Amino acid sequence: MEKAAGSPSVGGSYPQKNAEILSSQYGINLFLAGLLLTFAWAVHAVGISKSHLLSYLITLMLIQLLWMLWYLCRSCTQRRLIRDKDTHAGARWLKCGITLFAVITLILDSFKIGYYIDFSNCLSPTEGIFPVTHAVHTILQVYFLWCHAKDIIQSFKTLERFGVIHSVFTNLLLWTNGVLTESKHQLNEHKERLITLGFGNITIVLDDHAPQCNCTTTTLCSIFSQGIYYLYPFNIEYHILASTMLYVLWKNIGRKVEHHQQHKTPFKFHGITVGMIFGLVVLTSTIAIVVVYLIQIGRSKIKSELALTMFYLHAIFVLALMCTAGIVALLIYRREDRSLDNSKNPARKLDAELLVGTAAGSWLLSWGSILAIICAQAHPKYTWYNLPYSVLVIIEKYIQNLFIIESIHREQEKVNDDIKTLRIVTVSQGSTLSLTPSYKEIYNGRAAPDSGEVPCLFKGSIRGRENDDGGGGAKEETSQDKSSVMHSASDFSFYSRNSVTNNKRRILKNIAAFLFLCNLSLWIPPAFGCRPEYDNGLEEIVFGFEPWIIVVNLAMPFSIFYRMHSAASLFEVNCKT
Repeated sequence: MEKAAGSPSVGGSYPQKNAEILSSQYGINLFLAGLLLTFAWAVHAVGISKSHLLSYLITLMLIQLLWMLWYLCRSCTQRRLIRDKDTHAGARWLKCGITLFAVITLILDSFKIGYYIDFSNCLSPTEGIFPVTHAVHTILQVYFLWCHAKDIIQSFKTLERFGVIHSVFTNLLLWTNGVLTESKHQLNEHKERLITLGFGNITIVLDDHAPQCNCTTTTLCSIFSQGIYYLYPFNIEYHILASTMLYVLWKNIGRKVEHHQQHKTPFKFHGITVGMIFGLVVLTSTIAIVVVYLIQIGRSKIKSELALTMFYLHAIFVLALMCTAGIVALLIYRREDRSLDNSKNPARKLDAELLVGTAAGSWLLSWGSILAIICAQAHPKYTWYNLPYSVLVIIEKYIQNLFIIESIHREQEKVNDDIKTLRIVTVSQGSTLSLTPSYKEIYNGRAAPDSGEVPCLFKGSIRGRENDDGGGGAKEETSQDKSSVMHSASDFSFYSRNSVTNNKRRILKNIAAFLFLCNLSLWIPPAFGCRPEYDNGLEEIVFGFEPWIIVVNLAMPFSIFYRMHSAASLFEVNCKT
């Protein structure tokens, strides 16, 4: 009987598992086909043009638009039904972040439309259709994620798996297209800069996909062409964030959720002033360094070397501070005895996997630089700063990953209900009960008496009930005095323990806030073209120009994403602490 009762649930899980496997394979093949098409266009393969790649991407976006419209219409018809929600998915701050990136992406699309209009005589119509389709796709997708990122789909599960996974890999292909376009632009600038550093033996062949006709309005064309490449970093972050949110939605399809109360953790600036001040100093100085770097690099050999030296010294200082902050946070965790939350959570699991996976991009570049410094025969002075920089990049990510992953897995501290509701009842004159402030009130600092008297919790004596028998009354008073002293000692101990806990929590919040701003700061340089891995020149000599450029172009997108994802995770840590 037990086997018969259990068989339907076990048997019913097989179709859904098969649907998950089939949909994932569909998405992977969809992505690989687009990836090869993108690669063929990048290397100027015979018979493959940009219009073929854009046509493929437009088709994928139109299919996703049809699926999202169908899902939204079906949700409207079932809006009165109570649905399960994943409270950990689609946090409000994450939605606000993707909305900001989406707005800048819409500006990018408008620039592309203007660029197409100015060069319409020699551009394919797909280059005009693509930004329009992409703008519509962006608007509807952001609305979809705002309304349904937390959904746990329990109907049409097989169909929805294919729809969601199609959306995931569509965004990944759009991310890949953005990364490749931006990397080709950076590579052209990099080749020109190497000459100023004295690497004249490197053949400069610019990989140019510029239109073969004149622009109708020269000034506007210059604004559009230059502005597009400054907006690409936000477009890249938008698509990778969208794909991660959609992946969590895909993992939640058919999931059984345990219903328990979730505590909201709003972000508060109170108590993190120190971390915010130091973080803003780092952010401001980083922006200044990037501006000076972009102005000086490529001007002359001396200016380029000074720009590289300035960048390395600033980065070494910031990374050393981040390592120190991370070590302090981990030491605080080691002194605490708190259990970890090991419950099933797709969003949290994905966060941890992305942290470690994307950190590998930076580690690859750092080990390449270390090996180049060791093996190179000639060492310009500025290249020696690359050695401590590369070592600190490896150590800092290792420490930060430990801190973030442990933070998101730690259970929130709970105060025992018996302690929160405990009252010390004392007997006062005339059989009147006098209630001392609760521990919860003491913990929250609300036990200040209005009358200016010391609360009876801390009184050295308690008045006993008046009794004609003086001896009996004295014994009763003495007994109550002893009880009061014991309670007072316990209360002071509890108050002291909570004070230490609050101090630890305040330090952790300041560290999380500081690391949050530092990761935003370190996202800015590579995202906006400040890439010493390109401009150093030493790695190209050791590994060869083409091999090292391939390594950088493959690893750099992951390194850039790591910083933004770490910032998002640290924001969550700050809210949770």
